[in-house]
Amino acid sequence: MLNIMKMRNIYIALLASGLLLNSCGKEFLEKVPQGQLGEGQVSNGEGIEAVLLGAYSIMNGNVSGSWGNYAAAPSQWVFGEMTSDNAHKGSEETDQPNMNLLEMLNPNPANDNLTTMWQVYYEGVLRSNTTLKLLKQDQEGSKNIAAARAVEIEAEARMLRGHYYFFMWRIFRNLPWIDENTTLEESKTKPNDTDIYEKIIEDVKFAADKLPTTKVNGQAGRMDKNIAKAYLGKLYLYQKKFDLALPLFKEVIGSKDLTTMPFENNFDVEKEDGPEALLVSKHAINPNGSADNANVGDMLSGIYAAPVSCCGFYQPTIDLVNAYKVDANGLPYLDGEYRTNPYKSDLGLTGTAKTNYEVDTDLRVDPRLDYTVGRRGVPFLDYGIMPGDSWIRSASFAGPFVGIKTMIKQSQFAGNTVAGEAYITGLDVNIMRLADVYLMAAECAVELGDLSTALNYVNAVRLRAAKLPAKMVDGAPVADYQVKPYPSFPNADYARKAVRMERRLELALEGHRYFDLVRWGTAKTVLESYSAFEGSLLPFYRGISYKPQNDYFPIPQTEIDRSGGTLKQNQGYN
Repeated sequence: MLNIMKMRNIYIALLASGLLLNSCGKEFLEKVPQGQLGEGQVSNGEGIEAVLLGAYSIMNGNVSGSWGNYAAAPSQWVFGEMTSDNAHKGSEETDQPNMNLLEMLNPNPANDNLTTMWQVYYEGVLRSNTTLKLLKQDQEGSKNIAAARAVEIEAEARMLRGHYYFFMWRIFRNLPWIDENTTLEESKTKPNDTDIYEKIIEDVKFAADKLPTTKVNGQAGRMDKNIAKAYLGKLYLYQKKFDLALPLFKEVIGSKDLTTMPFENNFDVEKEDGPEALLVSKHAINPNGSADNANVGDMLSGIYAAPVSCCGFYQPTIDLVNAYKVDANGLPYLDGEYRTNPYKSDLGLTGTAKTNYEVDTDLRVDPRLDYTVGRRGVPFLDYGIMPGDSWIRSASFAGPFVGIKTMIKQSQFAGNTVAGEAYITGLDVNIMRLADVYLMAAECAVELGDLSTALNYVNAVRLRAAKLPAKMVDGAPVADYQVKPYPSFPNADYARKAVRMERRLELALEGHRYFDLVRWGTAKTVLESYSAFEGSLLPFYRGISYKPQNDYFPIPQTEIDRSGGTLKQNQGYN
């Protein structure tokens, strides 16, 4: 089975729009650049399919090359996790200082991460638009593409466009809407003075109505009806239209049993495209060993020491690690009690206490902790026991922990990493997976007063977590692993807190946390409380102040300048 991956093969210069698009041949990644083609040469069935695949290629947040794509990563770690209570930028304080500004919620319009996000995802929008433009010309003229397939192509392209716009909307809010009917000259001065959210919904709703239930040509990575329904439900959820979202989530869940789908398979490069996968950014190492089709957005998260040897970013927070503590009933602490007597590994120890540190095997935690976070004394994939500071660039700056979900096993390096650069992998990124849908459905059920349905969805996630194998050293578990289902949700407030905590535990370091806090309206309370706790252990993180404009980020100044001032800066960033 062929997979939809990045198309870095035939560079297509589309004369009418001035765009530079990447496309592909039938074997996707197995061809090398051949030159440039004009619009007339792709105005046929094969060419339009190729341009569509070029639109898919932006799913991994990369236009060309490998370095510098972090802010556009499909995992959204820069904007969705590093800005939250889940993750630190990591590395050293002086490395990537503009990321420090984002993490401390002090972004400015000159921040290069904003520019990267804007330019990459607008490239995705433009490629989607070009597909739609060429398709319309074909259907009004020679009809090289059969009518049924034309509907599918339109649905795929509009689903992609909706996705790209939504990723940008969460960050920038006020965006110019550019579609296939917008001319090049119009696009240069299109204002950002109207909310485009309903247009995003229109695109995704069209996709939900018209996409096939199975993937085109059986190709993993293609859009399909279930993806579009789940995405449409998410868009309604952001609007608090719970009555519209819940039926869509229920349709996607159907008779699927999450408890039979191993949690750890979602982050295994050899077990991709499993039953839990929905919207996925496909990645692969090119046949010639190059990296631009790989997971270049997450490459900085590589362990600083051998066998990876770069780059030491994207470290889990102490607060996140402690959130995995459970009470005597195997349930999480919902009101911050986990911060009492915090577990901090060997942070702050010196001399023999540091040298002789042993992991606390009596620590009572949810097993998902050790499949999300690497901590000293615990086996890390197949690398052996995590040794502590030698894997970290500056533990005194960003803490004693490393992430797991973006890493692959050492035994999988061959064929799945760039030679000599094991931090660049072929691991896919799950932008939306079934557990996410379960928990969004649970959230809707709580807000609609159906606590029993919410309980069932949350407990399905927890029952699956309970099946995780214990991490062992010398035949014994390295922690007191416990995760139990909730016996009941006694009221809506309790249920709401339980659902929100479950999203954190299940989806940690997958790009959701900051956006969840913003849409719940809890970002100020949560992040300022987190800053007081985390800053007491790691001084850099003291004093985070959440301001109203932190619900979104500034429009890049470079884009305002290019528009001749037509684009207006977001309120609070002038």
